[in-house]
Amino acid sequence: MNNLYSSTILLVEDDPGDVFRIQRAFRKTALASSLEVVTDGEKAIYYLSGQEPYQDRDRYPLPSLMLLDLKLPRRSGFEVLSWLRNESNLKYLPVVVLTSSDQKVDIERAYALGANSYLTKPPAPNALLEMVRVVELYWLSFNRSLGQE
Repeated sequence: MNNLYSSTILLVEDDPGDVFRIQRAFRKTALASSLEVVTDGEKAIYYLSGQEPYQDRDRYPLPSLMLLDLKLPRRSGFEVLSWLRNESNLKYLPVVVLTSSDQKVDIERAYALGANSYLTKPPAPNALLEMVRVVELYWLSFNRSLGQE
């Protein structure tokens, strides 16, 4: 990787059931990334900007990838994405929207705000496991982003 980003993935998801399923899928892939979870859009911004309680970068490292739900409390995924793309030191962080919405208007808006990918959460556990495996391999192993050396 590089010195700005770690092999941490930030999951921004408010549904406890989805968090559980995604965490389980990451454990089953047995890949090297750690998964940090925040449950609303405001906490995502606090985490990314290093605001209280996330200022300790040893404990809360900057992620190399963010998985972002759109329908979140406090600030929507769209608001998080818009904020992120205006932050000079974070604007190149790869963002994969991972949501239940397959509405064209949401897809278009997410890409217009700078999402790198848009995925709809699969309902089947095996499909979610495969999606997590592919996302992690592509974005953390094969993809080269502007934030990387």
